[in-house]
Amino acid sequence: MAQYFRNIYEAVLTIIVGMGVTFRHLFTPAVTVQYPHQRDILPDRSRQKLYVDMDDCEGCRQCERACPVNCITVETVKALPDEDLGMTKEGKQKKLHVIRFDIDMSKCCYCNLCTFPCPTEAIHMTADYEYSTYNRADFLLKFARYTQEEADSLRERSRKEKEAKMAELKKQGGMN
Repeated sequence: MAQYFRNIYEAVLTIIVGMGVTFRHLFTPAVTVQYPHQRDILPDRSRQKLYVDMDDCEGCRQCERACPVNCITVETVKALPDEDLGMTKEGKQKKLHVIRFDIDMSKCCYCNLCTFPCPTEAIHMTADYEYSTYNRADFLLKFARYTQEEADSLRERSRKEKEAKMAELKKQGGMN
């Protein structure tokens, strides 16, 4: 009989404790952010969308090598000695045409490993987190400033230079 009343006492106590928790939270203000009318302030080091400043990119491909999921694609062509491609913000002369710099944000794991090896700090994470889209192709970010025709002509020039060097090396090898 004592067990019967103990069970009733524990049931009532459990209900009272549960209702106390409920009433305590009933009168606290809501913490829900009414997005998109209100937006959270992101921390300084939040990892969101990648951005590349092509004025500072020298085409070293360190970011591409550091990416664990291969979402960065960089293609470069060597500049001619008389070409002036400009300077980086550190004052270093650019020696490569960056004809392709693509980042596939649908593959990106937001690890931020690509930003650390960049010698000119050209690639960094922005605080932009509103880039949802219905089309998967919109997640491919293209940063290169060359048109397709300009890129093709630079590739062709590079191919011809390599062929000329190979022909010269064969010619020199045949003379010896």
